[in-house]
Amino acid sequence: MIPKLEVSGVSYSYHSLDGETLALSDISFTVDTGEFLAIVGPSGCGKSTLLTMLCGLTTPDSGAILLDGKPLTRDASAIGYMLQKDHLFEWRTIFSNVSLGLEIQKRLDEPAKHELQAMINTYGLGGFENAYPSELSGGMRQRAALIRTLALKPELLLLDEPFSALDYQTRLSVCDDISSIIRRAHKTAILVTHDLSEAISVADRIVVLSSRPGKVKAILPITFDSGCTSPLDRRNCPEFSNYFNLVWKELKEND
Repeated sequence: MIPKLEVSGVSYSYHSLDGETLALSDISFTVDTGEFLAIVGPSGCGKSTLLTMLCGLTTPDSGAILLDGKPLTRDASAIGYMLQKDHLFEWRTIFSNVSLGLEIQKRLDEPAKHELQAMINTYGLGGFENAYPSELSGGMRQRAALIRTLALKPELLLLDEPFSALDYQTRLSVCDDISSIIRRAHKTAILVTHDLSEAISVADRIVVLSSRPGKVKAILPITFDSGCTSPLDRRNCPEFSNYFNLVWKELKEND
């Protein structure tokens, strides 16, 4: 079966007046349809740079990125990108924020509006359609950002530290909510995070990158008992500490 995403031998360098800096070197991995992959690594190893290539914003110096077996182009409309900040427009209501992408694509017809309202209700924002972002908590704003992304029906979701701006308690709750939403929607997702516990709590596999230039140090499958289904459940399972120590060991060996 063709993987949803295939990254093969990808390398990328930054160029400046001082010369060339190799950021990523010979990166290879695959992501299957419906899989939740996490990418971790030391600060500056190129995690976010990799995401910009996966969504078509930048082009690898070498190697290939395939989506459903076809080369990824700059017109990566099948890919949704959720950033660290929610980037909601403060002068637009929550409904007009989550409908922005459909509005730009001229797809905001009545059926689409009904579907958006259903998502708002399902994802805990019912009653806040006419509120403004400043009236919502950080967690609610992130849910709105996710609805805005999912409304375009992307085949692949890229999540770049989407919970890092939240306080710890809210971060746990929102991570639990959003990862559950993504799984219920049967979306393929890639999460970049520096939080090892977060990666272990949501992922089916974890890609561990080395320090710069980023290389794939290890790809670790993550499996839990059937009773540990949500991220919060996983954190309380006995396997959790074993996986944490395993990922930590891989990262320390990079040092």
